Amino acid sequence: MFDVAVIGAGMAGLTCANQLHQAGYKVVVVDKSRGVGGRVATRRLQGTCADHGTCYLKPQGELLQKFVGVLCDRNILQVWTDTVYELDTGSPSQLIEAKRYPRYVAPAGMTAIAKFLAANLEMRLSQRVQALSLTGEKTWNLTFEETADELTAKAVVVAIPTPQALMLLESLTQTISSAFLDILRSVEFYPSLSVMAGYSQEFPLPTWKACNISNDSDLAWIGLDSSKRQNPEMPIFVLQSSAEFAQGYLDAQDLSSAAQQMLSRAAQLLIPRLDSPEWLQIHRWRYAFPCNPLNLDCLDAETLLPLVCCGDWCGGNLVEGAMNSGLAAAVRINQQMEMRSLPGESFLDAL
Repeated sequence: MFDVAVIGAGMAGLTCANQLHQAGYKVVVVDKSRGVGGRVATRRLQGTCADHGTCYLKPQGELLQKFVGVLCDRNILQVWTDTVYELDTGSPSQLIEAKRYPRYVAPAGMTAIAKFLAANLEMRLSQRVQALSLTGEKTWNLTFEETADELTAKAVVVAIPTPQALMLLESLTQTISSAFLDILRSVEFYPSLSVMAGYSQEFPLPTWKACNISNDSDLAWIGLDSSKRQNPEMPIFVLQSSAEFAQGYLDAQDLSSAAQQMLSRAAQLLIPRLDSPEWLQIHRWRYAFPCNPLNLDCLDAETLLPLVCCGDWCGGNLVEGAMNSGLAAAVRINQQMEMRSLPGESFLDAL
């Protein structure tokens, strides 16, 4: 039996798990995916990789600044660029430099930062939690799809997007208050599509590495992803759609037409030959960004046994918000258990 089971191996779940693990709790992290990181995601393809989730880190708060410093010291992160361009398709189309500050990337792929956080934790990957229930022994019981395995814990942290959390928690109406479930239901997410496209070595490279695109019905971002790698063999671009565009393909079986439309629009706006890649892949993010994050650092179910939800949908601000929410969830769990000394932000120094 575990002291704490953390459902979700994204940045919030891994941060929370490390806090509790370093305080001496017996912790396990479970996730439906084969790898860690959640939306901090890297796809292995064509002998290299591409970041089809989080594009880079731009530290602003103290926690992310410290995290970036630790990762740079470990040669996991490095500065990619200090300039991201802006293209507003609602005005005369011209590239404008956004505010200059360093953007950090992992040459091995952005999942390297999540792997760093997961290194000392007990992980159960490729295991989708099917049900969560209370036992007569005052523990939580987790059952999994496609396996007879079960897991018991004294406390549970649910560190996944709210629609997925509701799939687990809505059946616990005798345990969890309707007010708590209503708060979860109030948080909605924007979807996104990510296209990864590779080109011949002769492809004309742009002078920019990344460009935000605003007021466009199809595109939101494009980056020269291969410029993050050491000695790239081919140019690889990653494109991210607008939420409006992705919404139209939320349940589509075949996304190839969506990918081609995004590339055609990028060719029209930026580089004419972008619509003719040698290969491409596309990924659908059903829960890419919280539309209306809660003004809370985490959400306590206030049940008989500890159950706390966290994620970037608490406070917003993507990776930084997720990590701060994970810290807050660990504090809340610890308060309901043994009130041990938690490391706080200094947990990063022990990794």
